[in-house]
Amino acid sequence: MTDPKSRPARGTRARIARGLGATAAVLVVGTAGVGAWFYQRLDHNISTFSADGIATSRPPAGPTASGGGRPVNILLLGSDTRQDGNSDLGGGDEGVGHSDTAILLHVYADHQHAVGVSIPRDTLVTVPACKLPSGAWSTAKNNQMFNSAFTIGEYPQGNPACTQNTVEAMTGLRIDHTVVVDFKGFAAMTDAVHGVDVCVPNNVNSYGIHLTKGLQTVSGQQALDYVRARHGFGDGSDIGRMKRQQAFLSSLIKKIRSQGFNPTTLLPLADAATKALTVDPELGSAIKLADFAQTLQNIDLSDISFVTVPWRYQGDRVALVHPDVDTLWGLLRQDRTLTGQSAADPAASASPSDPASASPAPTASAAPAAGDIPLTVHNASRSTGLGGQAAADLKAKGYQKIVVGPDAAFRRTTLIGYAEGRQDAATQLAQLFPGAELRADPGSDGLTVTLGRDYAAGREPGADGGQPTGVPTTLPTGIPTGITENTRPADSDLCADLSFG
Repeated sequence: MTDPKSRPARGTRARIARGLGATAAVLVVGTAGVGAWFYQRLDHNISTFSADGIATSRPPAGPTASGGGRPVNILLLGSDTRQDGNSDLGGGDEGVGHSDTAILLHVYADHQHAVGVSIPRDTLVTVPACKLPSGAWSTAKNNQMFNSAFTIGEYPQGNPACTQNTVEAMTGLRIDHTVVVDFKGFAAMTDAVHGVDVCVPNNVNSYGIHLTKGLQTVSGQQALDYVRARHGFGDGSDIGRMKRQQAFLSSLIKKIRSQGFNPTTLLPLADAATKALTVDPELGSAIKLADFAQTLQNIDLSDISFVTVPWRYQGDRVALVHPDVDTLWGLLRQDRTLTGQSAADPAASASPSDPASASPAPTASAAPAAGDIPLTVHNASRSTGLGGQAAADLKAKGYQKIVVGPDAAFRRTTLIGYAEGRQDAATQLAQLFPGAELRADPGSDGLTVTLGRDYAAGREPGADGGQPTGVPTTLPTGIPTGITENTRPADSDLCADLSFG
């Protein structure tokens, strides 16, 4: 612990303050320091869990990039414990919490790109041996709900080490840091930033939760309700809830960045966030959090994506889809993006082994031109998730400035709109969408793709059970649809693809 009589040098104080911004924006946690008194206060706020429960046999660290950087994996867990007054926000009786929210954040070796992988709480997994309060280790069990790992040993504040062991065994990825946030901390953080903008897909009036359809700013209890509620949204599934959580995190990152990394904004957030955290010992102080956060602050919202693990229902539980999920873990172990690219070279082909990467682009200049043109994708096909899927396909073809906009009114044929002076670019884009209609759009500053039913039909299996026809054959990525269909760019429109079912 820091000596109360000592004061960090000015450079240290600045580093801690900058670190807060990066941490809060990327990890939804933070730390800051403007003097020894506040630094000590934050240190007292932070709780750690014992490293004794982390498995001794672990995956290796990720590959070191040519520039010397190494990828970092952070496991973000939302605990639903009712201990320590959390029942006032979550309802119910006090008891051991589950990890009903789990996001594996993979920060690429260049530390300028990241992807958050959502793991459904009901996913059936193997929970490996985990340490019990007695010091003994449990027996590994198959076909267990993912969120049950957090309850092994019935520790009052949960067992994050067991959840970390489970994720490492499942993915083959080494988890560098684990962070747990509870109800009170989450609500306090949203209050500290004066609310977060969200989109409610429909009116909700059930289980004591009341939310009105449309764009709005939520904080405290309402923010917690928005990310926790299942009933009243879509089919009431955990899958739909994860879509809202991904959108919420994106909006929180945007909010913190828009307010600026200054003490007025950061200190209340630092105080609230550190009170909410339980972290591994390697992040167990304000200065450690700040130093780590320094390595993350250059990640822009446009360089973050979210993906839900490839999944399917198995009764009332969720099963992982193989080999799609194996491809996902393999991409991350190789530090490659969801489209198979090197994160350090976003315009590169999808993958050296992808046959599509050897195919010529529609024209020699298509990819370079595409990377400079703003492109908005709207889904008008009435098929859920196609906006994000199309965005991933287009990024694999070199279109980098992509935003997924809100769903549009139903169309049978895909429409490509173009701004003044962009007709040639629209013609190039149309080669990737055979049969698409082209139309001048004076209100646009780039290109717009409104996906019609023809796009959705092109992604469905043929009547004979063969490969999909249409657009997928002109936008091949070599990446399974279980990944592309479950991807959401962090800079998507808040109202895009929120409901499942």
